[in-house]
Amino acid sequence: MPVPEQPGQPEPRVRYEKRDHVARITLDRPAVLNAMDLRMHEELAAIWDDVEADDDVRVVVLTGAGDRAFTVGQDLKERARLDREGVPRSTFGSRGQPGWPRLTERFDLSKPVIARVDGYALGGGFELALACDLIIASERAVFALPEAGLGLVPGAGGAFRLARQLPLKTAMGYLLTGRRLGAQEALRLGWSTRWCRPTNWTTALRSGRQICCAARRWRCGPSRRRCCGRSTCPWRRRSAPSSSGNSGADTARTPSRGRAPSPKGASRAGRGVEVHST
Repeated sequence: MPVPEQPGQPEPRVRYEKRDHVARITLDRPAVLNAMDLRMHEELAAIWDDVEADDDVRVVVLTGAGDRAFTVGQDLKERARLDREGVPRSTFGSRGQPGWPRLTERFDLSKPVIARVDGYALGGGFELALACDLIIASERAVFALPEAGLGLVPGAGGAFRLARQLPLKTAMGYLLTGRRLGAQEALRLGWSTRWCRPTNWTTALRSGRQICCAARRWRCGPSRRRCCGRSTCPWRRRSAPSSSGNSGADTARTPSRGRAPSPKGASRAGRGVEVHST
């Protein structure tokens, strides 16, 4: 769960709620385009730990508050203050930094993450979206890695993830120039999953629920031989105790709709790991 709010402390940087097996994470600093400071990273680390530990969570929707930005990445005002204090900058990754490991380095996270992007996703914000499994982009979404124009390196995964998720020459064009990528172009290139008009959670949540429905097949299939509790579950009757006292698991058979899919998951291009059912 998010870092508990104590009396006299500022409000949390991240909103986190769970409903119907879907975790909703909202980066909540709209006044500064949801720029990510160290305290936000610390809160996010606690949230990702909870997502992974909670078996009731099957999918995550990640978004930014307001209608101007998903997130513009690192809080540059905070970075300037840290520079004045002599705090060294990191290059690749965030090891040793607050909030480590961040999503961009959680290569073994077992829950799919959907990025709902409305507005700017720049720098570290673009890298955060690259680390997600699906991207639902509104028509006003804008993606870019401006680090090249600042003499910096997109070291939170942008340097390698973009080249893996787009054709190499296309990706290098964006990496070396800092050009901006619009929502329709991202969809044409096959990088974003869906393009939609600026709305609330509807499209992203619909995708999340579809993933949850697929996840129920793993929980209720013949390998598990138990019911998820929903009235539509084909294993509902088979899981009920029989009159002889034996559980339905002893006599369960494959549902008439066919054999459950293989538990081997597909490779996740976003993080480069293979997902297995749990």
